[in-house]
Amino acid sequence: MKSYIAKPQEIERKWYLVDAQGKTLGRFASQIARILMGKDKPHYTPHLDLGDFVVVINAEKIRVTGKKYTDKIYYHHSGYPGGLKAIRFKDLLAKFPERIIELAVKRMLPKNRLRAKRMRRLLVYRGPEHPHQAQNPVLIQDLVLKK
Repeated sequence: MKSYIAKPQEIERKWYLVDAQGKTLGRFASQIARILMGKDKPHYTPHLDLGDFVVVINAEKIRVTGKKYTDKIYYHHSGYPGGLKAIRFKDLLAKFPERIIELAVKRMLPKNRLRAKRMRRLLVYRGPEHPHQAQNPVLIQDLVLKK
């Protein structure tokens, strides 16, 4: 049998709409990462970016398990001495709920040159409204992909 390797001109991108309401953050992010990488397609090729567009709505209604709501801390550094900044999950959820999903998905993607391209196709919105009706995104009810 011959192996099939997808070609860049054969890439066909679809738009998916996913509701984050009541979903657990880690499981939700890993399934979105699979769609962005294109691993749900039969002609997945690791060195090509075959993934689809994902629109996430209701980011403010994402949930976490255990004590992560109060104890989880996100760190970043300004680049200057003493510039380590920290913000708790609950504060970040109140201020920028989109960043929580973006960070979780970004950290689940492979650390290579394709990660930035894949992240550009992830669109996260705080509430139920989004400006992508013209692309006719397909609503995915249950994000359970078969392996």
